[in-house]
Amino acid sequence: MRLHTLALLSAATMATGCASIVSGTSQSISVETRAADGAQVAGANCKLNNNKGTWFVTSPGSTSVSRSFEALNVQCDKQGLEPGLATVKSSTKAMAFGNVLLGGPIGAGVDMATGAAFDYPNLIAVTMGRTQVIETPRQEAQPK
Repeated sequence: MRLHTLALLSAATMATGCASIVSGTSQSISVETRAADGAQVAGANCKLNNNKGTWFVTSPGSTSVSRSFEALNVQCDKQGLEPGLATVKSSTKAMAFGNVLLGGPIGAGVDMATGAAFDYPNLIAVTMGRTQVIETPRQEAQPK
């Protein structure tokens, strides 16, 4: 009976992704809006969306978004200013690669499918009147 329980627990562990357990499938994002000269612009209405959903925030502010391999599109609007547009690319977390070894292909697949294997920058600065592409900095592998 004890061997059966151990096998069941092992299978359950293999079926879940490491990144989904460690950091989840959502991420808190802060959004700031700036003028072309770098001055902060408060009160812009920003819409963030990716293939997992759509979120709204007034700058400066924060919201929780679903992680995804797909880019996060941000559009900020404020009366009297040209809209600020940003395409924020996601990056693959270093722990996702370790998951292939420790969690197996099932765990890695779960993390990829749920978006837990990906990250966006914690702070997105959108310049009003510009269209920009923001790369997410790569993270170093961290032990589990």
